[in-house]
Amino acid sequence: MPVGTQATVKSMTPEEVEALGFRVILGNTYHLGERPGPALIERAGGLHRFMGWPHAILTDSGGFQVFSLSGLRTMQEDGVVFQSHINGARKFMGPVESMAIQRMLGSDIAMVFDECPPYPCTRDYACQAVDRTIRWAAVCADQPRAQGQLVFGIVQGGVHADLRERCAKALRGMGFDGYAIGGVSVGEPDRLIAQGVADGVAHLPDDRPRYLMGVGLLPQVVDAVARGVDMFDCVMPTRFARNGTVFTRLGRYPVKAAVYREDPRPLEEGCACYVCSRFSRAYIRHLLNAKEMLGPRLVTWHNLFCYARVMDDVRAAIREKRFAAFREDFLNKYNVISADHSAVEK
Repeated sequence: MPVGTQATVKSMTPEEVEALGFRVILGNTYHLGERPGPALIERAGGLHRFMGWPHAILTDSGGFQVFSLSGLRTMQEDGVVFQSHINGARKFMGPVESMAIQRMLGSDIAMVFDECPPYPCTRDYACQAVDRTIRWAAVCADQPRAQGQLVFGIVQGGVHADLRERCAKALRGMGFDGYAIGGVSVGEPDRLIAQGVADGVAHLPDDRPRYLMGVGLLPQVVDAVARGVDMFDCVMPTRFARNGTVFTRLGRYPVKAAVYREDPRPLEEGCACYVCSRFSRAYIRHLLNAKEMLGPRLVTWHNLFCYARVMDDVRAAIREKRFAAFREDFLNKYNVISADHSAVEK
């Protein structure tokens, strides 16, 4: 899912995102609750109509902001008091408030309000976060929903397998429509990310979607699919694009680097996207260094295309029962430094 935090996938029109093959995007309850506000969006006909997106929308509950805005919030047992990053005003959000905002937004999938613990943190802190997540999830499950709205629970537990097991089993008992693995890729090394995914998935039902939140490097995605994950979101392909980082099937590289000043090649050799069929690395590097808005827009376009095609290939490999071979080949080739990608970052 491309991330559209503020009701937009940055620099892209809904039609362009749709043409790339995406059929679900992510919005954020905390940020849309702050600006422009859920009441305005509800009066406008809901988030789909407000932003002109005809397909599915998943809204993050605001639970990640408990982690990312830790310097601007105060934890309470029944929710969180945030100090607005916009105007400094104090605002309370708990499971009732989060679900009410998501109902007003009219998203297709609403996430429960949870606590995402940081890495590192003490076991005691992680245990308290799991207790709150379970307690808040039960409140969320009882709240009214928009018509047809699904609700997903979120498994927390940090790096502790037993805590993730306890959280997953408690959420399963609440009968959510799908389940997410949260609290990974929050600063821990790759081996602990993979372990956190495995610990979460191990105790989730096979007949419900499994969603890995905020994990988005392509090797991590392909590896998580092998572990049983179905859904992903991450800001990387769009956020990194604004800094000039190009994602390819072999790795990523900074197209703003001087080595590409006169490079006539496309961003990725063999790529069939609009950007690669028309523009050179030299031109896009020029746009980025001249701070022309078209530069980040073109890199975003390519990066999203790259992610969409890899996911297409993943689905095809699963359907054709050759995913294990696909995974091995993809992971072996990724991050290869070759003559064609002399500046790919390891």
